[in-house]
Amino acid sequence: METLEETKSTGAARWKRLWRLIRGFRRYFFYTVLTTLLAALFAYLSPLVISFTVDSIVGGKAMNLPAWLQGWIDAIGGRDYLSANLWLPALAVLAVQGLNGVCAYARGRCSALGGEGLAKALRDALYRRLVRAPYAWHKASSTGDLVQRCTSDVETVRRFMQMQMMEVVRTVVMALVALSIMWPINRQLTLIACCLLPVLLIFSFVYSKGMQKLFLTVDEAEGAMTTALQENLTGMRVVRTFARQSQELEKFTRLNQDYRAKVLRMNNLMGVYWGVSDMMGYMQIALVMICGIYLAVRGEISLGTVMLFFTYSSMLTFPMRQLGRILADLVKADVSLKRLDEILTAPQETEPGRGLTPSIKGGVEFQDVSFAYPDGGEILHHVDFSVSPGQTIGILGNTGSGKSTLVHLLQRLYAPTGGRVCIDGVDVADIQGDYLRRHVGIVLQEPFLFSRTIGENIALGDPSASEAERFEAARTACVHDVIESFAEGYDTMVGERGVTLSGGQKQRVAIARMLVQKTPICIFDDSLSAVDAETDAAIREALLKRDTGTTILISHRISTLRGADTILVLEDGRIVQRGSHRELAAREGLYRRICAIQNELDEEGGVAV
Repeated sequence: METLEETKSTGAARWKRLWRLIRGFRRYFFYTVLTTLLAALFAYLSPLVISFTVDSIVGGKAMNLPAWLQGWIDAIGGRDYLSANLWLPALAVLAVQGLNGVCAYARGRCSALGGEGLAKALRDALYRRLVRAPYAWHKASSTGDLVQRCTSDVETVRRFMQMQMMEVVRTVVMALVALSIMWPINRQLTLIACCLLPVLLIFSFVYSKGMQKLFLTVDEAEGAMTTALQENLTGMRVVRTFARQSQELEKFTRLNQDYRAKVLRMNNLMGVYWGVSDMMGYMQIALVMICGIYLAVRGEISLGTVMLFFTYSSMLTFPMRQLGRILADLVKADVSLKRLDEILTAPQETEPGRGLTPSIKGGVEFQDVSFAYPDGGEILHHVDFSVSPGQTIGILGNTGSGKSTLVHLLQRLYAPTGGRVCIDGVDVADIQGDYLRRHVGIVLQEPFLFSRTIGENIALGDPSASEAERFEAARTACVHDVIESFAEGYDTMVGERGVTLSGGQKQRVAIARMLVQKTPICIFDDSLSAVDAETDAAIREALLKRDTGTTILISHRISTLRGADTILVLEDGRIVQRGSHRELAAREGLYRRICAIQNELDEEGGVAV
């Protein structure tokens, strides 16, 4: 795969990058240009044949043909033979138009192959960049906007390259061929046929500049609308739970109205351009017709020449009229390509160290670790702790105390701004990223399930796992009996983001998915919060029997953490207490206060939080 520069680039650099991406499909664009040239040539031959027939065969004007063609006509009987067999010129016109049609078909086919190949190559490149972009980059990006870029913007670029780029070639070729034929015949009428073209060109450039500003606002408005739609569809349960349908409908209606207003402004500009350019085009043809008839009446040109100039004027004016649309589409494509370029030049996750693949047994050590997000203050302050292989460590703390940040550092989703995070004595920065994450399993509080069967979701942890291993992982997660109670069992389809399952069921399926990996380090980031206390205890007991290796439990529940070998209490990014449940419960501090609150709730029959 060709390396893409990870820098902001100019318009020329963006188009060069696109050209490199479509290396395997460039030949189709070359074939399209070639067939466009041939089609233009054949299109201009038909008026020449008709003009020759009217002037030289029917009208008796002297033939002015190339020697080889004149010799061929003389060989079959000359003018008299052709005038007696007018079906031959008609057949010649049909043959030329037939060849024009063949070239037009070949042009369309090659253009389609090149355009669709470009779209495929562009989508593949975008997806490669997205899946390798750092976790922090994705957190700062809008999913709806990224989807809009990878669909609508790709389509805009494809449409320009497939259609309008070839129209540029066709317009230039037809203008050059027409002028090269018309100029030697009658210079005066040629100048008349081109007199309004400079005005049309200037008008086209002005139109394209106005379209550039409007299209950017339209594209951004569509991205905002797509983001709102995506958020509401994925968060429909929350919307309904809080009865926010009316407010969200009002929000989407407002965004939709804004998008509609901007599209209408763009369409109004297009309407002005097409109306004025139509008027100028027909004025150009009318001028050629009036001046041509005047010259023919004076005997300066023949009737066939008038017909030729009338036809060529139409063939010249209206392709030039398309120039405004081509320029406008070029502007749209450049705006879309700029938005795509922000993905194509997005930073990529790289190996900061040596890319090692050491044997991982489960020893974890945080050495004076500090961390701050790029756009915020410091989250962790000089955190020091270690976990021996096979131990269980619990982490307790208020919201925002840095608990989840610890495990993000362990999986190297972020890099510490100070200190080191080590596994079995090896800095995680020196461990190959994919290898590290295959050996550090994690279950989040809000797990993500794909729109597949439950069995397939569990198998994502290890596609090579046997059915018995998947069942055993589900039993450990206390979800096997629940799955078996469904009509389709493990073949039950999970709705998008797991909406067909309850919160506790999703968490347990995610736990089973992680357990199938058999990772030496297992992290439970508040991933038992949606299950009841009895199920929580059953899962922890099953985990102890399974010997899952080093376990890191993050939870707000004392009952979940009390069996850990060591419990760390975080407050404002610092470890303020550490020890066993018995030691911390007997010592003044945050842990004891939380323990007292939860014990009081338990005594009152409440649910521990």
